[in-house]
Amino acid sequence: MPPLASETFARAVDHTLLDAAAPAAAIDALCDEAAANRFAAVCVFPWWAERCAERLVDTDVAVATVISFPHGLDVTQAKCDAARSAIAAGARELDVVLAWGPLLDGQEDAVREDMTAFVATAHDEHADAIVKVIVEATELDPESLQAACRVVEASGAGFAKTSTGLRGGARVQDVSAMRTALPASVQIKASGGIRDAQSAAALLEAGASRLGTSSAIAILQQLERDAVA
Repeated sequence: MPPLASETFARAVDHTLLDAAAPAAAIDALCDEAAANRFAAVCVFPWWAERCAERLVDTDVAVATVISFPHGLDVTQAKCDAARSAIAAGARELDVVLAWGPLLDGQEDAVREDMTAFVATAHDEHADAIVKVIVEATELDPESLQAACRVVEASGAGFAKTSTGLRGGARVQDVSAMRTALPASVQIKASGGIRDAQSAAALLEAGASRLGTSSAIAILQQLERDAVA
């Protein structure tokens, strides 16, 4: 595996802070770090979306927020309402949790309808909105992961995302399986437990194009040290 360049890593990062106890100062610092390092996005709870959008207004850093997190079991209307509110607040990337429990229960059609309605709402609100569907891959057997990928593709979402990070993190084998199951038009975000450069490089090599991590600064520092070693 070739060395991971710090610039390549930075442009793949969704700089994430999903700690319910995080104060406003920590959110501001997250935004400032993302802008300074030219990360792809910050990922925060909806409460903070407007604050982040205002702080990042003159940058290329997108604001991502989570919807129906971490369970995916809000009804469709609630998810769609949350999408409208988040986009009105300035979020342009929506990381929504798939209803993976019902998917495991054989309700693929209903889950597909739910996600299709959500994606349509997001695109109606803002044509450039990016939807990342969190499939919670660590909870799915191979057949169910295939079903989740079918749902993501059919929904029109731009990304499939491995995990919330609360029920296991990103795994190379999941990213590889998702990359095989999905068309090239659907990108993959790996998220959860990405704490070092080796893990980041392996996930990108497996097919991820975004990395959700709260350890981005530490990983970037590691990459910069490795580059001069």
